[in-house]
Amino acid sequence: MTAELFHLGVRAASQLVRNREVSPVEIVEAFLGRIALLDPIIFSYITVVAEQARAAALQAEAEIMRGRWRGPLHGLPYGLKDNFYTAGIRTTAASRLLLDFVPDVDATAHRKLQDAGAILLGKLNTYEYGTGTGAVHFDLPFPAARNPWNTTHFTGGSSTGAGAAIAAGTAMFALGTDTGGSVRLPASGCGVSGLKPTYGRVSRAGIQPNCWTLDHVGPLAWSVDDLAAILQVIAGRDSNDPASADQALPDYSMALGQGLTGLRIGVVRRFHEQDVSSAPEVAKAFNDALGALRDAGAELVELNLEFGLQDFRNCSRIINVSESFSIHEREFHEQHAKMGRALREKMSAGLFVRAADYLRAQRWRRELAIAVEQLFASCDVVICAGSPHPAPRFDDEEAVVRFTTESAMAVFNISGHPALAVCSGFSRNGMPLNIQFAARHWDEPTLLRVGSAFERATPWRQRRPNCGTAVNERSQGEQTC
Repeated sequence: MTAELFHLGVRAASQLVRNREVSPVEIVEAFLGRIALLDPIIFSYITVVAEQARAAALQAEAEIMRGRWRGPLHGLPYGLKDNFYTAGIRTTAASRLLLDFVPDVDATAHRKLQDAGAILLGKLNTYEYGTGTGAVHFDLPFPAARNPWNTTHFTGGSSTGAGAAIAAGTAMFALGTDTGGSVRLPASGCGVSGLKPTYGRVSRAGIQPNCWTLDHVGPLAWSVDDLAAILQVIAGRDSNDPASADQALPDYSMALGQGLTGLRIGVVRRFHEQDVSSAPEVAKAFNDALGALRDAGAELVELNLEFGLQDFRNCSRIINVSESFSIHEREFHEQHAKMGRALREKMSAGLFVRAADYLRAQRWRRELAIAVEQLFASCDVVICAGSPHPAPRFDDEEAVVRFTTESAMAVFNISGHPALAVCSGFSRNGMPLNIQFAARHWDEPTLLRVGSAFERATPWRQRRPNCGTAVNERSQGEQTC
């Protein structure tokens, strides 16, 4: 079984570990072997903490032998986007400015995973400072993460390494941050599942900020069922994050496997049919998804939104660049020459945003958020486009930027609603396609229920990147993982 451990999902692995059929040591060694094999190709990690992970696995196994069980993540390996603080482990945020930065505190979400018995494998690749313009210029101190479905293709960002790691099996699950889609875009590009919870559901304490009023923390995993198990652990109020909310934590697992009978799903088409020109394969997969949801028992309701993608994108950009500049102003003035081009260009844009523009954007944001909230007056969950394109080749610079800027991800950062990206099929050239679900504030259980039912009703979780011959392919110069 060892050769297959790196493809185990959270729930399946948890059951095996708890029943002592597989040990945390075996699982961690399988993933470390996978990292050694594939990371020279996909660059999912910036820092790997192999010996620390092995020691943690021994401890987790000893606890199980003594009858101590910390919960469903006990003994399971994960990665963190490299903007999460990890005490004693460097946090570079993929920047020359932070190459030697070793924090003395842990991000709250990371600490919660540690307390639950999960095992850190390392720090995952990202855009510099976990932000940027959507462009990839290959000018950072670490190689850009590569898409495991085809390494000439983009992963989606900014949680680039997280998407690559889950798809390739170099991490069982991962945490990323999402300001305008940075969890859901790499999930979409790499064919995995990614969740942006309700704003305030998960603490952001101990994470390098990008944009205070738009930042979210969210998990990536192979399946929606796995996301539910992770969210159960990391959610909750944290006094170190004033924006985190004191909301009751439901048992997310109770929502899984219930089917969709009695649920109304609102269909928003304008994002990919009116606002941008989506790839025909994405549009077909969207319609196929509607059929699968209807067959699973859902009632579909056609909806329209008075605002288009450009409204959300423009509003988000004003808020994002101005808040980011205010956070990093000193570094920009003193060390801008060390910054990569994408971050430097974003900081330069933020420099020229007036206070009046920022305040006007925040008022505009309230108007947009109200419009999104009104969608849920007639439905339980909304389905819409994620990114209207499959992940493009790196050498198509315009397409790389469009993958981000033409997506519908920022809509739910602006509104704060929970949103979920899942795989909806594959393009003719084998790249993943995607759709997006969103739900009412704090209603992650219904959101996860719909996502789980969709994955059960479709075959897409059965297909993985062909990484089995990676060593031969690397030696022969092939492009696939």
